[in-house]
Amino acid sequence: MPVTVPHGFPAAEYLKSEHIAVDEPTAAHSLSAPSSAPSFAPSFALRLAVLNLMPMKRETEADLLRLFSNSPLRIEIDWVRPGTHVSKNTPAEHLREYYAVIDDVKDRLYDGFVVTGAPVEHLEFEAVDYWDEIAEFLDRMRTRAGASLFVCWAAQAALYHYYGVRKYPLPNKMFGVFEHTVGDAANPLFRGFDDVFYAPHSRYTEIRREEVLAVPELRLVSESDEAGVYVVQSRNGRETFVTGHSEYAPDTLHKEYLRDVAKNLPIDPPRNYYPHDNPDNPPTVRWRSHANLLFVNWLNYCVLKNARPRNNNIELL
Repeated sequence: MPVTVPHGFPAAEYLKSEHIAVDEPTAAHSLSAPSSAPSFAPSFALRLAVLNLMPMKRETEADLLRLFSNSPLRIEIDWVRPGTHVSKNTPAEHLREYYAVIDDVKDRLYDGFVVTGAPVEHLEFEAVDYWDEIAEFLDRMRTRAGASLFVCWAAQAALYHYYGVRKYPLPNKMFGVFEHTVGDAANPLFRGFDDVFYAPHSRYTEIRREEVLAVPELRLVSESDEAGVYVVQSRNGRETFVTGHSEYAPDTLHKEYLRDVAKNLPIDPPRNYYPHDNPDNPPTVRWRSHANLLFVNWLNYCVLKNARPRNNNIELL
């Protein structure tokens, strides 16, 4: 099924070059729809809100749409940003044209809610300039979205906000592609997974296994000997916390490495990424199939499970 994007959305060109079907309706973007409830085309569609906190927003848009395009369901997305923060790395005209601020959408109903990572790990959560705004939004989406997916820093932030799980600084950046295992093979989120699979990580902090296990509402469902806690779930799969970056494109870790080198930061090449750990070699991509399964399974078994059809629309549970 083609992914639906606003007419002229820049990520559409990336996707078309990869032979991904894209639907660009010429009608007004969905943010102009009434806010009381989502409306859908006659063909069944899932409405998602994506709170995009990544600095390079256009790249993240393409990364997520690439994965959502694998679903047989039609996906409609409202791209959202904090209203209390000025993005320095994405053109203002792009944000004005394609993004809503949180206040625009906070009263809407969604089938799924996604929050991306953010480059603010060095700060305590309450010190992030938009923390109060997104903390309130997290609370509202708990009752207005069928299922939620939190990625990297957002996973740490949501676990802290909802359950008091803390983050801790690492002695060195967790940077590379690491082996992971599944703790519960019967969990539908992992349908089709191999016993061992790979996922990228890029972070300076961690959450600790013992603190996750100490919270009765949380289930640790995937982890790594090297990278630690990977996927945590709560509320019977309605909340999924992923500490890595499964959505990353093949060259994202490479770009991050070159960026840190250019800034003279103490950084080693990402582990298990370049053949022979030599940055002069093109990276080996080992996480693409896992990423596709993770996102499609989340849509099929978390989002769709918590929404039901009624009069060609969706009634959230």
